[in-house]
Amino acid sequence: MDPVEPMAQDTGAATSDRPSRLSGGARQVTRALGRTVRATARATATGGRRSSAAFQAFARRDGADASGLTRFIEMHTVEVAADSALTVSLAGTVFAMPTGQARGAVALFLLLTMAPFVLLAPFVGPVLDRFRHGRRWAIGATLALRGFMCWVLAGAVSTESAWVFPLALACLVASRAYAVARASAIPRLLPDGMDLVTANSRIMIAGLIGMGLGGGLAGLLSRGGAEWSLRLAFAIYVVATVLSIRLPAQVDTAVTAETPRIRPPLRSLPEERLRHLPHRVLHALIIMGGARFLVGFLTLYLIFLTRENPIPGWSTPVLIGAAVVAAGLGNILGSLLGNTKVAPPPTPTLVLLGIAGVVSAVLAAFFYALWSLLLVSFVGGVYTQLGKLCLDSIIQAEVPESRHSRVFAWIETTLQLTWVAGGALAIVLPLEPTIGFGVTAFCLVIGFVGAVRLRAQGSRIGVTSP
Repeated sequence: MDPVEPMAQDTGAATSDRPSRLSGGARQVTRALGRTVRATARATATGGRRSSAAFQAFARRDGADASGLTRFIEMHTVEVAADSALTVSLAGTVFAMPTGQARGAVALFLLLTMAPFVLLAPFVGPVLDRFRHGRRWAIGATLALRGFMCWVLAGAVSTESAWVFPLALACLVASRAYAVARASAIPRLLPDGMDLVTANSRIMIAGLIGMGLGGGLAGLLSRGGAEWSLRLAFAIYVVATVLSIRLPAQVDTAVTAETPRIRPPLRSLPEERLRHLPHRVLHALIIMGGARFLVGFLTLYLIFLTRENPIPGWSTPVLIGAAVVAAGLGNILGSLLGNTKVAPPPTPTLVLLGIAGVVSAVLAAFFYALWSLLLVSFVGGVYTQLGKLCLDSIIQAEVPESRHSRVFAWIETTLQLTWVAGGALAIVLPLEPTIGFGVTAFCLVIGFVGAVRLRAQGSRIGVTSP
């Protein structure tokens, strides 16, 4: 018997077994991948359920579910998610800030940010006051309009149509109208035992959650083009519109024999302008204007300053990124401070925030370093967020409901003007930290002193509220 023959048979058997071993290994890899995918899906679903349960508990506590505030919080979260998707979509188009261009181009950007506010104070506010008996439908209309505009924008962006700019401005006008209507509706949903600062803060925190979700999803879709993230914004706006229709009826001002359907004029009367508001409101507005002025200045000045006069060992992108993170942490802290069990008193809190803003600007003027830039950015974030909560609560308490929308419209326009003024100052000042931050601190001090004098004058004539 040939001894080679068995060896040949064994080799043939080994060769014939190799495909089966390979197919068995492939089945094992496939089963392992399947188990991994199923485990990941279960973990994601469990995490999603827990996150949803935590959010529901946050939105419903302290009587918010019974008063209807929970529904408003849910709707606002979805609305901010849609706004974030829209912002991400437009970030690289008509509303991209030309940071690498001349200061004249940045000045045009500042004028562009004011465009939606041209209609807000003289027209949108009075219209919302006239139709406050149908406030739910007004809120829903601002959402539905933005959804429609996003769908049209998706086509306009893909074809580079000339309609992109006017459509985007229409979205911004509707967004500001929603903010005014929202501020007017919150007092009608306030639970027993909850103050306005806490309610406003809870809505702000929910908005931060929606911002993260909507911005994250839009960022992923925008890799395929801005039109895809705009379509995502459209879908989210549709959901928000449905939720706005389901808001409780007390959002609308009831029409009764005691409170008939009042139809205030569409044009603001002279006595309804800012200078005739209660002294406590004007005091809060001036201090809050300092916050917007500071943030507007920092937004542009840090970009120019860190490029022209860098801090040794730190590049401009790193410095700007660190400042943005510090400001974001300040925003979060401001929202959390407003959502405490016993919210801080609005007027004293605004005074402390104003002092902190001046001190941080002075430190940045005398000590140009990473820590001073992070400090002034962080203080600016807290100042802006917590200060706005305090200002909104003061307006909601001091101004009659029949004038809420137009007053909030004037307030938003004024605050945007102060933001633009801060940005304009950043353009014209020399890129020397001592001069730039020193002049800014001086402007903040002037405003703060004016607010204190106004408050003292109101106290003497007895027109302010405790």
